[in-house]
Amino acid sequence: MRTRPQLRDVTKPLGQAAVGALTIGILRAARHFDPTKTANLFARITRSIGPMMREQKTGRTNLTAAFPEKSPAEIETILAGVWDNLGRVGAEFAHLDHIWNYDPAQPEASSIEIDRRSYELFAQLRLDGKPALIFASHLANWELPALAAVAHGLDTAILYRRPNIASADRIVQDMRAVKMGTLIPAGRDAPLRLAEALKSGQHVGMLVDQYLTNGVEVTFFGRKTRANPMLARLLRQIECPIHGVRVIRLPGQGFRGELSEEVKPVRDAAGQIDIQGTMQAVTSVIEGWIREYPDQWLWLHRRWR
Repeated sequence: MRTRPQLRDVTKPLGQAAVGALTIGILRAARHFDPTKTANLFARITRSIGPMMREQKTGRTNLTAAFPEKSPAEIETILAGVWDNLGRVGAEFAHLDHIWNYDPAQPEASSIEIDRRSYELFAQLRLDGKPALIFASHLANWELPALAAVAHGLDTAILYRRPNIASADRIVQDMRAVKMGTLIPAGRDAPLRLAEALKSGQHVGMLVDQYLTNGVEVTFFGRKTRANPMLARLLRQIECPIHGVRVIRLPGQGFRGELSEEVKPVRDAAGQIDIQGTMQAVTSVIEGWIREYPDQWLWLHRRWR
């Protein structure tokens, strides 16, 4: 008779295959339906089932710690928005190849808004002949910053995390590859590949707002946590401009894309890039973004441990 761990080892691949097949089926089916109606449907579903999941408790704990001045009712309202946003992200993923349709000649007809300064900064990055490091966070639809870079003519390499399920990874990578430049999966060789991309003049983009056990200590919403130092370590190898890009979800189905001014790195007494100080500067920018739109950030993971 097999023990319980042995049964888990046998059934886990079957379960992953089933989840992968379901993911593929949902994504393919969603492409055949109106994206707005599908996003509304997915949002209703996640708003309904989200509060029953264990991540609800994590989100509530995180929000209460980050915003001690907010009432329990305000916290719950933000959490409802978090689940709403997450459902929309899932629906929008099926339409990644055509969701970014900004036309500077007809901005009023676009579903994406870009302010004049951000447009100027995108043009500057495209024309200055330099590589750049571009960071983003899990705000609104966090897949869109990569689309924004390519849409504005930037030769870009994007660091991404593969799904744990191989079958789902294939379709996810196919969808991302359409308009996201060079995709580099997180792994042991990722820092080397990203450094090579910078040396070749590419713009390197990455999400930097998740907890990393072996990361550097930073302060986030007044509490100590750990951030992935990869961006600052790359900067120490290849000095170049740093910018943050965020996408804000607007009422209806539109978005606004914003590219920050250059974020100045912190240097030590010898003039070298200070890894911890630079990651704190980046983290502070992200905190400012989240304070403006707390219901659009993914509070459902453990940012403080």
